[in-house]
Amino acid sequence: MKNPIANKALGQHYLKDKNVIQNILADEPAEYDLIVEIGPGPATLTKGLSEKGKKVFLIEMDDRFIPQLESLDNVQNIFLEDALNFNWESFCKDHPGKIWLVSNLPYNISSQLFISFLNVSNITKMTLMYQKEVGEKTYERAHTKNQMNSLLSLSLAYTKPALLMKVAPGAFNPPPKVDSVVVSYDVLEEPILTRDEFKDFERFIRLLFSQKRKQLGRVLKGESKIIEKLKELEFDLTRRAETLDFSEVIKIYRLS
Repeated sequence: MKNPIANKALGQHYLKDKNVIQNILADEPAEYDLIVEIGPGPATLTKGLSEKGKKVFLIEMDDRFIPQLESLDNVQNIFLEDALNFNWESFCKDHPGKIWLVSNLPYNISSQLFISFLNVSNITKMTLMYQKEVGEKTYERAHTKNQMNSLLSLSLAYTKPALLMKVAPGAFNPPPKVDSVVVSYDVLEEPILTRDEFKDFERFIRLLFSQKRKQLGRVLKGESKIIEKLKELEFDLTRRAETLDFSEVIKIYRLS
């Protein structure tokens, strides 16, 4: 069956490289109950996922792929909707169990989707592909200075992230104009922060990294309580947020 022409408005790029596909499929967690794939498209990954012997649920906006996806074994349901508006609370109530989440993320909304996934406690493993410059913000890179940012802070608070592989444009049809990365996330059984703190922490780091090249004393000037406590701790307020390590981000958040 010939695949429909990729829809640029939906950020569609069909993965075709067999090595990349096998690496993603091999990232399977040791223990899980069901699979959710975001944006399966022409079932490039879905076929292999459906052969894992687990229930598979799909979230896809493009109805052109529905007949192709429905023909696969173990596909329980296809949600024809925008993943950004997906009701995870309702889904997890109806389908309890540990979720392995897999996606070749739409590059234009990958950050928003990643943040929404982190707040779903049933998701215990994620294997996600991003545009390289976005994906690299979610895991620590060796020998890279000044890399701390809001996405990395959230990622480290709730997961153990690691680069799975780098992906060249030629792995897709049509090829995107950028390189990609696949990142593997083991969601922490005991996260650094509870999910009750998620919204407060997200708001805090948005402020902290809103002007990452400015000195912390200026960025946090409206947070007098934090500033006073940092002064008491003799913390260097001339530093920039991007130079912090994760433990320092958490330490400053705890002062708020």
